Amino acid sequence: MGEKKGFFKRLVDGLTKTRNNIVAGIDSVFSGFSKIDDEFYEEIEEILVMGDLGVKATDAVIWNLKDRVKNLHIKDPAECKEILINSIREQMEVGETAYRFENECSVVLVIGVNGVGKTTTVGKLAGKLKDEGKKVVIAAADTFRAAAGDQLAEWANRAGVEMIGGQEGADPASVVYDAVAAAKARNADVLLCDTAGRLHNKKNLMEELKKINRILEREYAHAYRETLVVLDATTGQNALNQAKQFSEVTDITGIVLTKMDGTAKGGIAVAIQSELAIPVKYIGVGETIDDLQKFDPDQFVNALFRKQEEE
Repeated sequence: MGEKKGFFKRLVDGLTKTRNNIVAGIDSVFSGFSKIDDEFYEEIEEILVMGDLGVKATDAVIWNLKDRVKNLHIKDPAECKEILINSIREQMEVGETAYRFENECSVVLVIGVNGVGKTTTVGKLAGKLKDEGKKVVIAAADTFRAAAGDQLAEWANRAGVEMIGGQEGADPASVVYDAVAAAKARNADVLLCDTAGRLHNKKNLMEELKKINRILEREYAHAYRETLVVLDATTGQNALNQAKQFSEVTDITGIVLTKMDGTAKGGIAVAIQSELAIPVKYIGVGETIDDLQKFDPDQFVNALFRKQEEE
């Protein structure tokens, strides 16, 4: 439990800027208004949108708030706080089957543009799965970026898992082909594929992913498929736009949000889920392997709104 508790503390620390951005504003509305009226709702709405929760999630949260205020005949703005917090949490349900890939033979494609921490995420996931007793093979199929292979090899060594590929300029699909063969030969539980994410040329990316998908369908048909997009939380709305663009190129099953520490834009976690109906599955608040954890909406909301009660 130490790791989780440690993570919660880091999450609380990491969300400090987001908290200052959102919670301080909300608290001032709750204390500044003596009655619940249109202006009260407008103020809250503005704070949520400015806090990167996005229009869709904000609309849903405000609608929910109004509905419950009406049904419960609430008159005092201060009584709305819990309702608001719960409404935000409801926007982020991950779902029961979110981590199915951990428990059966699976292939996890990890995509994302350069600089978001994608290769590092693959390395950390490999280490986590290995710690859970899984047999992991990594495919270094991001052959576009010169240092990606070396960086991944370092993580693979650290985690003690096998890596296939890593030569700059190699054909990504052939790397995946070789990695599938290795995964089958080793009877691996999870094949993790680090793939390139060059969004400025979507057509190439689309073709590359199609080719990889064809190989997986043909060579590894029985494996469960998971496609995770890694996004940098510090980029806020830009991260949401990237996620949208990637979802036009391929079927995405989950989001990994890195660099949640040190950004005021942590609300983007809510926006992404709401706008795209794709769950945030992992969240990163730092450099070490323990800084990447499964996304827990309760934990997230507690770290954001109720941190004092936990400590």
